[in-house]
Amino acid sequence: MPQTDDDTPTGRQFRIARGDQSAVVVELGAALRHYEAGGRPVLDGFASGDRISGGRGQLLVPWPNRITDGRYPWEGGEQQLPLTEPARGNAIHGLLRWTAWQPLEHGEDRVVLGATVWPQPGYPFRLDVRAEYALGPGGLEVAVTARNRSGAAAPYGIGQHPYLTAGTDLVDEAVLTVPARLRLRTGDRGTPVGDPEPVDGTPYDFRTPRPVGALELDTAYTGLEAGPGGRPAVRLAHPSGEHGTDLWLGEGVRAVQLFTGDTLAEGARRRGLAVEPMSCPPDAFRSGTDLVVLAPGERHVLRWGLTPWRA
Repeated sequence: MPQTDDDTPTGRQFRIARGDQSAVVVELGAALRHYEAGGRPVLDGFASGDRISGGRGQLLVPWPNRITDGRYPWEGGEQQLPLTEPARGNAIHGLLRWTAWQPLEHGEDRVVLGATVWPQPGYPFRLDVRAEYALGPGGLEVAVTARNRSGAAAPYGIGQHPYLTAGTDLVDEAVLTVPARLRLRTGDRGTPVGDPEPVDGTPYDFRTPRPVGALELDTAYTGLEAGPGGRPAVRLAHPSGEHGTDLWLGEGVRAVQLFTGDTLAEGARRRGLAVEPMSCPPDAFRSGTDLVVLAPGERHVLRWGLTPWRA
């Protein structure tokens, strides 16, 4: 399959295709740059000559979202990560976003890239990680597998940060469905405050489809409920009801973050909706909620995917 080696800000571009579907994964962070089906963009992604901003399409390993103060307890001691969101005093979105991933397999409709988390300040563990993107008759499927190559147990979480578009100028007009009973309130630092709260009777309840409207979302949902396909799926649909996309949440997913992009740079705000499958909620390294503890040699898999549809 073709891949470009030109001097782009995100390195080599790995294209896969099947029928009327095509997708592009980039060398930098194994980020998902582009996906379209039937001639319609499914993602609000980025061009090959652009730098990644707003986390678009990035893999969040070995933790998604934020860790307050970058500090967490582990094995009777404390670990201190660099503060990669200094304005809020947090460590954000893991350690592999700005790392070159290497192609392990590349076929017509499938690509696999791999990278290593090496022991470092705040995370003294080694993980081997591989991300597989495959196009099938039902859409795009993503599987991210991490294996602990350390001699000690390692804390672990994983997420990904695609932005969906329903073909509207702003996400406000798009119709959203989120099959979740609970949401996490956050404070000024973007980290959870208190226990998960029921969405019943709040503006955050999207269990019945309705337009996003002017609501600002940077919200983690839990209490995910499976749909007719046997797994939860977040749906973003065009207001006409003629087409849309289901982002399904598979093996290893315990939470999903929605972000309307109100804090992004001018011109990028509310253009698409970030729908982020996560193995754990924000700050799980501190709270322990749904935190994965990988024993030496143990592996973890996160699966999610995109199913574009037309009525």
